[in-house]
Amino acid sequence: MQVLIIDDEMNICLTLKNILEDEGYSCEYALDSRKGIKLFNELSPDLVLLDVRLDGANGLDILKEMKNKNKHSIIIMISGHSGIKEAVQSIKLGAYDFLEKPLSLTKIKIIIKNVFEFKTISNDYERIKNTIGEQYRIIGESKEIKDLLELINKVAVTDSKVLIRGESGTGKELVAYAIHNKSRRKNKPFIKFNSAAIPNELVESELFGFERGAFTGAVKSKSGKLEQADGGTLFLDEIGDMNLNAQAKILRVIQEGEFERVGSNKTRKIDIRLIAATHKNLEDLVEKGAFRNDLYYRLNVIPITTPPLHSHPEDIPILIEHYSHVFSEELKIPLKTFSQLMISELQSWEFKGNVRELKNLIERIYILIDKDIIQPVDIIDLGLIHKKIDFWNETLPFKDKKREFEMKYLAAQLKINNGNLSKTAKILNLQVSNLSRKIKELELKN
Repeated sequence: MQVLIIDDEMNICLTLKNILEDEGYSCEYALDSRKGIKLFNELSPDLVLLDVRLDGANGLDILKEMKNKNKHSIIIMISGHSGIKEAVQSIKLGAYDFLEKPLSLTKIKIIIKNVFEFKTISNDYERIKNTIGEQYRIIGESKEIKDLLELINKVAVTDSKVLIRGESGTGKELVAYAIHNKSRRKNKPFIKFNSAAIPNELVESELFGFERGAFTGAVKSKSGKLEQADGGTLFLDEIGDMNLNAQAKILRVIQEGEFERVGSNKTRKIDIRLIAATHKNLEDLVEKGAFRNDLYYRLNVIPITTPPLHSHPEDIPILIEHYSHVFSEELKIPLKTFSQLMISELQSWEFKGNVRELKNLIERIYILIDKDIIQPVDIIDLGLIHKKIDFWNETLPFKDKKREFEMKYLAAQLKINNGNLSKTAKILNLQVSNLSRKIKELELKN
């Protein structure tokens, strides 16, 4: 850790430098503000010990300037003449601590050790935060994904309820996190609750929390997901699987912003943003009486639908590249190359499990196939075959089936090539004029 001492007393600078270097820290010092700022700019130190009064300069002004230049630097103010007012002001400006002279060398060692531990924890937090951000990143450059991201940006700045719908594996949780991460609540908790993963009898205690003695086994009180999400976002995944009793209580939270723990009469206020998701048809559930009509309309303020993978196959090469790097790093396996034939093969698959299924497939390929270049035959040999989109088993007059084939095939190729007519014609070994004429004949939109 790099430490910079800025003080106009030589004996203090040398004493601190010797002590800190004995502790294993790299240390420099300056006797005036001009040199101190110069060293600060050159070294970008982890810690600065800064005197409040320096050659006529105000140490608080220097503190403010340093914090503006490098917000991650930790600055401890030291002074022999200042009082409570300066101490409070320095803390408000971002100082880590304020020490009075004469300095206690033992206290200095303890504080700097704490600073070092704080820096380590902060760096770990940033690393974890970046890892989570990467884990929740929405991958793709298709129109479907761009439209989805644009909608997320519009929705995130509000506190409106959002209902995310889509097939399993299409990234509903990623959308929920993206909305949270772009909102004013991004520095508050993002709490997930999956109704389908918890038995009905435990849903309320897990969601609302419980008091000691509320039921057999409740030996102490426990907060629920609602309280944990206070100030942030609560993501209710698979809301269609929630029982009617819990639905009624969630409705109250939405309407009044309050709830009670299981076994308690004490009403608690809560401030959360609610995002729900489901792969089920909620309208059918409402008709059958399995989902509350009033809750459905409360949740369905901003509907968002995540697209199935087969609707944007042009993103499959991007997803393959992304997850290849992920599993290469995670499994410590050299990066593999997927041949164009392999990519084309995967673009023809149905992928009922959507992006999650593609991700799992790539992980299996990395674990099971000891080749640098992956070809279609490699996955067939391992039994990693897949049912393609059902097309050939349908019985129709030949001319109708031929027309359907041409429409689907050309539409898919144009989509894969982002509507580029010249590129598509070159890949299909066709004249651009012939391809253009065929598109008009089939009434395809390009």
